[in-house]
Amino acid sequence: MSAMIAAPSPLREASASFVRDRIALAAMVLLCLLLTAALGASLLSPQNPYDLAQLDILDARLAPGSASSAGGTYWLGSDGQGRDLLSAILYGLRISLGVGILSTLVALALGLAIGLASARAGGWIDALVMRVVDLQLSFPSILVALILLAVAGQGVDRIIVALIVVQWAYYARTVRGAALVELKREYVDAAVCAGYGEARILFRHVLPNVLPPLIVVATVQVAHAIALEATLSFLGLGLPITEPSLGLLIANGYTYLLAGQYWISMFPGLALLLTIVAINLVGDRLRDVLNPRLQ
Repeated sequence: MSAMIAAPSPLREASASFVRDRIALAAMVLLCLLLTAALGASLLSPQNPYDLAQLDILDARLAPGSASSAGGTYWLGSDGQGRDLLSAILYGLRISLGVGILSTLVALALGLAIGLASARAGGWIDALVMRVVDLQLSFPSILVALILLAVAGQGVDRIIVALIVVQWAYYARTVRGAALVELKREYVDAAVCAGYGEARILFRHVLPNVLPPLIVVATVQVAHAIALEATLSFLGLGLPITEPSLGLLIANGYTYLLAGQYWISMFPGLALLLTIVAINLVGDRLRDVLNPRLQ
């Protein structure tokens, strides 16, 4: 009786390779915990730090582990407004992750459509699109975002739009480069000879082959968007005080550093650092998994 050995699935091999990397696995677990904490902020937080009825100014700037006037414990201390810092970090983490992920997804979809269309059109259209992309990428991301927010003002919707404008060019260039390679392959010529439409060729045949590098870029860009939003909020041009992110929490505690009340900035900064490092480690490992030649 002959034994039949099934070929290992590429997805299964990639998953096994990811699991064997302890650092990447730990980063993935940490990222999942952070996402869970952000999504469940209203359930996990000891208080709603932005409900004025729950705040007491007598609890302002208490050290970690101090008891609150209501009988609870400020495990990470309180800030200058008497807010529980743990609760503020959970709420701020939800805003930071939400802004980073949403802006990245919209910019990804926009850059994907523009990159595919540019590669397929070719000629002067492709040249024009690439000149616009080159112009966009020639300016520092933070400078473009600063100009947009200085004109539009503060707000979650405004900073998401600014981050989309900053990011879309990265995806357009990545997709366009990968699509140009795929469009020269034989399966595209076969699809054209079979009479398939342009949309079917691009989205059903070319798109699956350009997604791996795009996933890696998107993962890294989420971390970049979170860091950029935190920087803008720290400078006072990002989110308003009523919708604080981790960057704004760091800025709120900056004035108290010289007074020795380090925890007001340190713990939000640590949460921001862990989030960005976890996303970058997962992205680096995804790059190795999706491109075996880099292993």
